[in-house]
Amino acid sequence: MPDRRVVVSGASGLIGRALTESLTADGIAVTRLVRHAPDGPDEVQWAPGTEKLDPAVLAGATAVVNLNGASIGRFPWTSRYRHELIWSRIHPTQTLARALRELGADAPLFVSSSAVGYYPPDEPGRAFDEDGPRGDAFLSDLCGEWEGAARTAGDAVALLRTAPIVHREGVLKPLMLLTRAGLSGPIGRGTQTWPYISLDDEIRAIRHVIDERITGPVNLSGPTRATANDLGFALAVRLNRPYLLRAPVPAMKLVLGADAVQALLTTDTHVVPRVLTDTGFTFRHPTVEDAVAAAV
Repeated sequence: MPDRRVVVSGASGLIGRALTESLTADGIAVTRLVRHAPDGPDEVQWAPGTEKLDPAVLAGATAVVNLNGASIGRFPWTSRYRHELIWSRIHPTQTLARALRELGADAPLFVSSSAVGYYPPDEPGRAFDEDGPRGDAFLSDLCGEWEGAARTAGDAVALLRTAPIVHREGVLKPLMLLTRAGLSGPIGRGTQTWPYISLDDEIRAIRHVIDERITGPVNLSGPTRATANDLGFALAVRLNRPYLLRAPVPAMKLVLGADAVQALLTTDTHVVPRVLTDTGFTFRHPTVEDAVAAAV
């Protein structure tokens, strides 16, 4: 497939690095959009939110994958950091969408990040596929704005509503520190449903979206319901540590901020990857235990 090329923004992040490695391993050319002076012919410097991106950079590509955004795993979510969470996503998305609009009918597929935080954060007993409603929490509003900016690119837009990545550099990073120290246990009641996906399945799902030219929202989340306790206990078993100490929600809100706790730790949202399964995608790690085992 030497004639295929994918443009990636946010290629230095966890997902971006893994996606780039996967594509190049299969002989697919990757153009990385970077903010520093280019280090090679596969890099193009850009300044999202400040300067226009030359549409010629995107012309002829199979897809443009937008993975920009400050980490939601950094705490606390102060008002200043909430602003960074918003604009680190909106500015790059707007810049890419504008360049794609200028290409018109010849524009490549725009594969733009979003998150399962789009859905209501506290709806126990309900399952949300891609037709589910948007929530009214901070992260839901952020995802709504993010997706709205992406949709301005045109009709060929896929919106990746990604679950927390079960990986040492993802959702497991703080949990592993606590678990190794013997301080892990239920977060709040612990029975809240947590969406998840392994890094391997995340990358395979993005490539599936590109290969099948899927448009619209796509839930990138494991197919089997899992609770916070399921993930925490699976990690404790892998590390041979206890899972006993309950983390009180009021204390977590005081330290981390109410928005972050609601969006990431006490969220109770069952997200169903209907579009992926309906289009023939199969998960290598269909349970959270599988995902933890692959990561640890």
